[in-house]
Amino acid sequence: MRRRLSAILLAIVLVTAGCLAATSEVTLDPLADSDGDGLLDDWEEENGLDPLNGSDAIECMGNVTYCMRTYDDFTFAETHNSFATEEDGIHYPASNHDTGLAAQWEGGIRSFMLDVHHRSSFQTGSDDLAFCHGDSNGIIHPCSYGEVDAFDWLDDLRMLMDDNPLEIVTLLLENYVPSDHLEHLFTETSLLNRTWIHSTDDVWPTLGEMVLAERTLVIFTDSGDGPEWPWLHHAWTHSWDTPYGESNQDEMSCEVGRGDGDQPVWHLNNWLSNAAGLSDPQRAEQVNDHETLLQRALDCWTEVDDRPTFIAVDWWEDGDVVGVVEALNGMTSAEPSNPT
Repeated sequence: MRRRLSAILLAIVLVTAGCLAATSEVTLDPLADSDGDGLLDDWEEENGLDPLNGSDAIECMGNVTYCMRTYDDFTFAETHNSFATEEDGIHYPASNHDTGLAAQWEGGIRSFMLDVHHRSSFQTGSDDLAFCHGDSNGIIHPCSYGEVDAFDWLDDLRMLMDDNPLEIVTLLLENYVPSDHLEHLFTETSLLNRTWIHSTDDVWPTLGEMVLAERTLVIFTDSGDGPEWPWLHHAWTHSWDTPYGESNQDEMSCEVGRGDGDQPVWHLNNWLSNAAGLSDPQRAEQVNDHETLLQRALDCWTEVDDRPTFIAVDWWEDGDVVGVVEALNGMTSAEPSNPT
């Protein structure tokens, strides 16, 4: 009897041990999505998520799978002189758009070109910062044509980012003030602690890494950076752009205008200037047309062998830059038949 009881107990122990081993030893395929949340197992493990728990998935730019795309392997809609709008009281010929930040954000713009100046030749303190359109070296101060308070504009951006923490935002600053004044500006608007710091020796992070780190803002600046301000990335060291403001559409090219053409982050500039050298609202719809702009982006993607990181336009309301960007982000190559 004792032998039979011992045999039964041993069997129970062996079966139980086998079951426990079977449930605890789960082999994951790095290229699989075991929990069906759209994120690959290896990416989840690398970023502290559970590859067997589908409820911890995150979205980036409105799509789970975009979280695994690197910053330089994504395309963002960008507005040139984003602040220079009729809605903000800057009227043509100094304006570049009809509607301001709120409408641009709602419409899908996530990258903004901003010109930072002191308010006048006599107001040059760190609190005297405004977004104005023009060259400070001219006879007439650029803020004479209209200005937007830089602190108020960035406060509004910060609130939009608060409400949308899964969105990645980029600023390209044409900077006419000292870097320590920029530090004051971004500290006061509570954006400094959201900046991603990139080194040219490093690969760009995935969008998901930026979201999880709560560092969803990338800042480039025209006028250089320094070790004291690692979050201010010199635009033409960390990226490049195409020529801009051509007189005619057939003059637009995919060539390097400024910057290091070997960098994977780049701006496809897409606006025309009229005979007076001003932004041309009359032909904006022509160059921003969905099929026209999409074809140009695909042609440049093929020529450069790298997707455009930004597509920058004037008069963003005309045409369909956001729709073009959405189409490009649905492609893994310049061939339209290759969706993600």
